[in-house]
Amino acid sequence: MSISDKPRLLIVEDDLGLQKQLKWCFDEYEVLTVTTRNEAVAHLRRYEPRVVLQDLGLPPDPEGVDEGMQTLREILALAPQTKVIVVTGHGDRENAVRAVSLGAYDFYLKPLDTDALRLIVSRAFHIYDLEDENRRLREAQAHSPFDGLIATDEAMQRVCRIVEKVAPTDVSVLITGESGTGKGADRASSARTERAPHRAIRGNQLRGDSRATSRE
Repeated sequence: MSISDKPRLLIVEDDLGLQKQLKWCFDEYEVLTVTTRNEAVAHLRRYEPRVVLQDLGLPPDPEGVDEGMQTLREILALAPQTKVIVVTGHGDRENAVRAVSLGAYDFYLKPLDTDALRLIVSRAFHIYDLEDENRRLREAQAHSPFDGLIATDEAMQRVCRIVEKVAPTDVSVLITGESGTGKGADRASSARTERAPHRAIRGNQLRGDSRATSRE
């Protein structure tokens, strides 16, 4: 897998030694590293990483959390779907929980345990992908010509166009095809016409019983 094919992980960390260690730890990702809020925002706009691993202590206030919290706010304002994992010092659970309340996906308390952190990051990518797939399915359903029918494939869209033409007519229709190939589109056609119930004869029913018909 080339670098360009790897999922992008943005690391916002001002400790260059820790930054290098983290980059080595996440070699299965395309790792982008920055040290400041402005750099983080610029990389977010340019590269659109799915997951951000961000230290709360950033310059010009590396001992505090104000800059880190502001960085988190700006990242989520620009890309709310981004999974931000905040990293903070040992015992600073209060600020970590505060960051989660602002929208961070999760937090990690130092010192660094690479195995635990790799698990958190991997899970963040998995959740991002699931949510992204759900968003795309909802969008596809919203643009579907029929309620309750998702039709993003070009072949399925052709079927939908045919169904639209047939739905208003008072004729019997033979629908053939293997199981799972869209023969249930006759249900969608019922919702598009006031002539329902109409007769739709499915090819798999004919194979099972030559006299079988389906009245939807």
